[in-house]
Amino acid sequence: MYYLLVILAVFIAACAQLLLKKGAQIQYDNIIRQYLNVWVISGYAIMFAAMIINIFAMSRGVQVKEVSIMESLSYLFVPLLSYIFFKETLSIKKIIAIAVIIAGIIIFFTPMPTI
Repeated sequence: MYYLLVILAVFIAACAQLLLKKGAQIQYDNIIRQYLNVWVISGYAIMFAAMIINIFAMSRGVQVKEVSIMESLSYLFVPLLSYIFFKETLSIKKIIAIAVIIAGIIIFFTPMPTI
């Protein structure tokens, strides 16, 4: 259950990164508005929510090493969301790299037989 919360937090953080990119794409007349606009503030607020979810999951028994491994799912979520919302390309090289990352996560969480 709490592992699903960590995955949700990673997905939420990936969505926040898209909001930050959207905010960075808009040109404002002064530097304050460039960094303090609704997209950027929303992105950081959502990142904060993801952090709170991670802290909650860790307080319920999810280990830090497991959270850090699961955070690498952002390398899956961000490119896919960028492809959907920003029409960024997904090359074969990126797809292979994502597959390797997912394989690494699966290997990390697969129990090893005892000898």
